[in-house]
Amino acid sequence: MSLEGKRIGFGMTGSHCTYDAVMPEIEKLIEIGAEVIPVVTYTLKNTNTKFGDGIDWLARIEKATGRKAIDSIVDAEPLGPREPLDCMVIAPLTGNSMSKFANALTDSPVLMAAKATLRNRRPVVLGISTNDALGLNGMNLMKLMAAKNIYFIPFGQDDPVKKPTSMVARMELLPETVAAAIEGHQFQPVIVERFRD
Repeated sequence: MSLEGKRIGFGMTGSHCTYDAVMPEIEKLIEIGAEVIPVVTYTLKNTNTKFGDGIDWLARIEKATGRKAIDSIVDAEPLGPREPLDCMVIAPLTGNSMSKFANALTDSPVLMAAKATLRNRRPVVLGISTNDALGLNGMNLMKLMAAKNIYFIPFGQDDPVKKPTSMVARMELLPETVAAAIEGHQFQPVIVERFRD
């Protein structure tokens, strides 16, 4: 399926170490003709880390998409009834946001955009980046995997020796996963080898 002309919401949560892997995927979507609407959490916007300052990441996202990022719950809500998306992506999705999403908590612009998209019976694609996918957050991961209209960018353990419960999506599979999700199926295989020696 072509993504040309599709309205793709792109939500980014606070996995700062993953932004460099996600930005090329936003650019890929734009190159193939998708309209990308950026949505960011308060954490992305306001947190400075060794991976960069929040304000710089925000500027980079807005430059890539040519749009002001949606950065409030109020501004995200219209993505439901008034300005529907063809698909909502959240990548990276932290364990914190994953647990909230799995339990119907909507306390960020990204989660509101996802909720609004599900309300329209449109797909939400998740690209996880969490240290506890195989720990306490495992039940939330499985809850979302079993939910209707929720799909996952294939993921695997990123460091099984030092971080045995951590799993991260293979972000380079994002476009294929979005195309499959819009057609109503999960891009396979969903569990992949992620780490490299």
